[in-house]
Amino acid sequence: MTSYFRKHFFRFAVPAAASFCAFAIVAVVVMITANIIILGAPHISWEFITQPPRAGMTQGGIFPAIIGTFLLVIIMSIAGVPIGTVTALYLAEYVSKKSIIVKFIRFAVNTLAGIPSIVFGLFGLGFFIRFVGKGMDSLLTPGEMIRWGQPNIMWASLTMAILTLPVVIVSVEEAIRAVPRELREASLALGATRWETIRNLVLPNSVTGILTGAILAISRGAGEVAPILFTGAAYFLPHLPHSLNDQFMHLGYHIYIMSTQSPDVDATRGIQFATTLVLLALTFSLSFIAIVLRFHLRRKIIRL
Repeated sequence: MTSYFRKHFFRFAVPAAASFCAFAIVAVVVMITANIIILGAPHISWEFITQPPRAGMTQGGIFPAIIGTFLLVIIMSIAGVPIGTVTALYLAEYVSKKSIIVKFIRFAVNTLAGIPSIVFGLFGLGFFIRFVGKGMDSLLTPGEMIRWGQPNIMWASLTMAILTLPVVIVSVEEAIRAVPRELREASLALGATRWETIRNLVLPNSVTGILTGAILAISRGAGEVAPILFTGAAYFLPHLPHSLNDQFMHLGYHIYIMSTQSPDVDATRGIQFATTLVLLALTFSLSFIAIVLRFHLRRKIIRL
């Protein structure tokens, strides 16, 4: 009787518990999204999207923050995805899984993934601004005004690129290892070199994984605020960044400021939800572009 009960209990209880957890996650996501849309959509307007903030950021729009966030994500992806892809390629193709180098790099990647994001901000302040930036000022413009030794969008983007490196490395490495080993062996048997095999066979078949890593990096990078507090984000700017050594406004930082530093938090609650809605829409749009690109590349590879 006991074994019969256990058999039927686990047959129905495990799927039921798994289904409940899955639907609970979906329900939480739907509730949060619906709450943001209901409270933020009424404040969305053309002026809100295209105008800079004014009157102590209680009126106007968030256009500088939208452009600043977009530029941050693009520069971060340009800097981080190639480095993460090359690192994953080295781990998957050029060294043995049991080598000390692989263990050391994997330990470093896992450690990076577990470091609090605020620590990345302090690292960016110390390394990029204090060390690299001031060194560049000393070499390029000695005795003149500070150009690179101060917070700007370049150092903020590079700090975010380091933050998202573990996500890119893990996803790309998994995609490269998913390419069947028989294809590599057949290519080498036909006389191709290792680099020719990687360039013509491994990379084309793992490009979807590379784009997946880029999508995950965009999702992580667009929403992080702590690393850019010290490295580039500005409290208020009525204009857009004109060069890589300019500060910028960020949607996430703007929400933080409006909810904690505003003289009348209740009066700006609608702006906070509307800014959150725009941040979600921007993140989804960038991820959607990467998903469409990945879909077309996958279809092209299948046709070949």
